Amino acid sequence: REMDLILGPFAAARAAAMDGAALAALEALMQEADADLLAWVLGQRAAPDAHAPLVAEIAESAGLDVRVGG
Repeated sequence: REMDLILGPFAAARAAAMDGAALAALEALMQEADADLLAWVLGQRAAPDAHAPLVAEIAESAGLDVRVGG
């Protein structure tokens, strides 16, 4: 799974420092379909507003450009 390669390092590096709300947001994001997650993180489609800040943070940590169409 491609998202494991992106989310795994992000979670490993940042989860310990996340507060309860941030962890809940990460858990909610991880419940989304992998195809959607990948499209959002790669900037192929805009992430829903509820996930957009975290998707941008994940993409940035992976060195990806999250501008839709970018």
